Amino acid sequence: MKKFFILNKIFIVFLFLASNGMAKESNYLKEGIKLFNKKEFDKSKILFEKDIVFDPKSEKSYLYLAKIFYESDNDLEQEINLENVLLINPQNDEAIYMLTLLKIKQSDYVKAKELIDKFVLVCKNFCSKKNEINEKFIKLSPENAKAKD
Repeated sequence: MKKFFILNKIFIVFLFLASNGMAKESNYLKEGIKLFNKKEFDKSKILFEKDIVFDPKSEKSYLYLAKIFYESDNDLEQEINLENVLLINPQNDEAIYMLTLLKIKQSDYVKAKELIDKFVLVCKNFCSKKNEINEKFIKLSPENAKAKD
């Protein structure tokens, strides 16, 4: 009986500590978003990275990191974070949209075409961006490049 009470106390302490950890985790994300919206990118970046430490599957933190790297024109880090978002949620239309724009910027015709096809299938919030992506992609297409020559 005594062992039961000790185990019960340990379990309660564990639950308390686990809930505190989860509260801090969500705090990092919320505070990071607030700082991001104030354009304090360096401070928000640290908070998003802390959130990822507590939750490696934090889709939103990876997405916001990608947005920060977009602002600082760091294409490699932006791509890495967008790929992480898509590993966690392959149907994240915002990440597909951002990665498509990046691939168009990098003149990666094949990957951009794949992403556009995927975007059309999964878009929810960014469907209004279909025309923008298609226009940019048409400028990138090999047929257009030949016509300019």
